[in-house]
Amino acid sequence: MEEKNYRHYIQILKEELVPAMGCTEPIALAYCASKCRDVLDDDIVKAKVKVSGNIIKNVKSVVVPNTGGLKGIPSSIGAGVVAGITENVLEVIAHVTDQQKKEMQQWLNRTPIEIIPIESEYALDICVELIGQNHRAKVRIAGFHTNIVYIEKDQEVLFQMGVVASTDQTLTDRSLLNIRDIYEFAKNVKIEEVQDILQRQIDYNYAIACEGLKNDWGAHIGQILLKTYGDDVKVKAKAYAAAGSDARMSGCEMPVIINSGSGNQGMTASLPVIVYAKEYHKSQEELYRALIVSNLCTIHQKTGIGRLSAYCGAVSAGIGAGCGIAYLLGGDYEALCHTMVNGLAIVSGIICDGAKPSCAGKIAASVDAGILGYYMYKNGCEFKDGEGLVLKGVENTIRNIGQLSREGMKETDKEIIKLMCR
Repeated sequence: MEEKNYRHYIQILKEELVPAMGCTEPIALAYCASKCRDVLDDDIVKAKVKVSGNIIKNVKSVVVPNTGGLKGIPSSIGAGVVAGITENVLEVIAHVTDQQKKEMQQWLNRTPIEIIPIESEYALDICVELIGQNHRAKVRIAGFHTNIVYIEKDQEVLFQMGVVASTDQTLTDRSLLNIRDIYEFAKNVKIEEVQDILQRQIDYNYAIACEGLKNDWGAHIGQILLKTYGDDVKVKAKAYAAAGSDARMSGCEMPVIINSGSGNQGMTASLPVIVYAKEYHKSQEELYRALIVSNLCTIHQKTGIGRLSAYCGAVSAGIGAGCGIAYLLGGDYEALCHTMVNGLAIVSGIICDGAKPSCAGKIAASVDAGILGYYMYKNGCEFKDGEGLVLKGVENTIRNIGQLSREGMKETDKEIIKLMCR
């Protein structure tokens, strides 16, 4: 790889593999509210929250951690206002006392919150306005979960930047990603340059998966998989990824390392690879390199799709995990290409109907497709050019899926949101 691209790939991993506590859409709301509270610096008497449909969809049914089991947009706002530590960003409500949980409920009981759905060109769009006794403030996040693009106090604009411009300035260009360079980068990267972020992903995500398998979380998808199908490595790979989601979607307060703005995607991209590495007694370096493949393959797919969509992000991560497993077991560039295309051909129709316990089931199905895609390749089988959305060349198929989800599923997304909110 060119030195410039090598550096960009390292930076992409650093930008994407960051910790978050709780489902990232409620946490983005809490972060926005916490920042707005800081700007306001006044006793709050009312709140107005403008949100895009995908925020409504992804906040409606998921438990906001550290709130005592509360769900929904008002709870996310209340958590950020009462207990948010803004500088902690996606861990903004990671440190909440029992007293603050009581104060949240009191604040929600006395503070009117107006929720205004908006039509936005950005799937992720949040604007929190807090009205105090003497002042008012407004903060907007758009494009991705921590991207503050507007700050206002008492009708004076304190900060403003276009969403595209701020994204370009904040994030490294993802269009540089491709499967061939991902493979070469994983083979040749100096491990010491990425070891810390990858080890943190292993530690955090494996811990919450174990919690999901051990205790009473969600719909128990991880536990059911192991109970029903046994402990074959293919089953365990699905079970651990699903169990992490079981816990996280139901309010578990353990942090995870996300991928493409999503904890579910971060767990799905990493846990199956970790399970396979343990099963096959792979070295830590072999695991790190395989995780590079799985994470970057996930990010590559998500680049064409967007952070939020009607297309289930677990699919991208499950196929990414399949590619990571293929690499871990000695697969070359061709193995990655065929695993990617085969997996996408199987499950690219799964929709996203918000964050909630059933995400764990979709994760299990997506990981299964990624693994099957690899074993199809191992047995000399493949889905071929012209069959459905599959095109000759892995990058062409990835582009097809991106267009399907980004453009073709816009109306699907609107209908999903309408059905969820009726």
